[in-house]
Amino acid sequence: MRAAIYNGRGSILLANRETPHAREGGIVVRNRYASICGTDVAVYRHGPETGHRVQVGGEFGHEMVSEVVEVGPGVEGIAVGDIVYPYPLLAKGDPARAGTVGGFSEYVEIPHAQLGREVYRVSEKIPLRTAALIEPFTVGCRAARRALPQQGETAVVFGAGTIGIAAAVALAEFGCSKVMVCDRSDFRLGKAAVFGFETCNSAGEDLRARAMRAFGEAPSLSGPTADVDVFVDAAGAPSILGDWQAMGKIGCRMVVVAVLAGMRPVDVLSMTYAQHALVGSGGYFPEDVLDVMRFMESGRWDVGSIITHEFPWEELPRAIERAGNVDEALNVVIRY
Repeated sequence: MRAAIYNGRGSILLANRETPHAREGGIVVRNRYASICGTDVAVYRHGPETGHRVQVGGEFGHEMVSEVVEVGPGVEGIAVGDIVYPYPLLAKGDPARAGTVGGFSEYVEIPHAQLGREVYRVSEKIPLRTAALIEPFTVGCRAARRALPQQGETAVVFGAGTIGIAAAVALAEFGCSKVMVCDRSDFRLGKAAVFGFETCNSAGEDLRARAMRAFGEAPSLSGPTADVDVFVDAAGAPSILGDWQAMGKIGCRMVVVAVLAGMRPVDVLSMTYAQHALVGSGGYFPEDVLDVMRFMESGRWDVGSIITHEFPWEELPRAIERAGNVDEALNVVIRY
């Protein structure tokens, strides 16, 4: 089979490896599409340990939609030809392999396959390449859920990448009446606007003033501010927590889903008096998979519209480089 092997900073080997076979209790899937994650870009640009646990010499990639090609003895409810979403946390039987399932390789063995656990059947209502976005959308969905959004509340999402847009979609699905997406890329903000979200380019606009126009006013420790209940950091810029604390109204919540290593300062006294809540969100749970597939099936959201580029597997290195260009690309997928 064709396999992409991580070879260190800026290097990927497009190699041939032995095709796996299904053993008892397991299945083999053939990947149909794979989406490129921001952590794939990070590990390509900066080296090992900068994105998931990708190691030199190993397969990687984890955002994919696949077709079952072989079913081992003892597997129930799964048949050859089924289109499935391999659940990265469990697909290889080791949560530490969540980022190295093998989405950039042609075939993947799932050693213990249970429907609704290691794999989920994908509805025919979801276009095949859109289904490659199930995984990043579950991450955004989990972040939105962690905010505990209530019917009629308002929200600002920092970051117009795949996870930021996914969080915005989930917030709207969970009841938020108005959502704004904030970024520094007009290209990506244009994609967010297609979904009906308010947008703000923080490179040239004052976010507080823009949000006050969009949402109205509410009290904060520093005076009138925007009436925003929920904030989500899906960008990871070091300044975002400070921006939130400076403009957040009394009683608002911030959920951090962006991966940014290291310490970040928080004014605890201000957070206490302002009744602010700071919440972390990482990964996803089965309920997020089911919700995302429901969003995608509903027809309300054209999720596939955020796919800006499609490359054949043979051009994976070029695809990863393109995925890192925020002014020209949003989501990039690999076609097998």
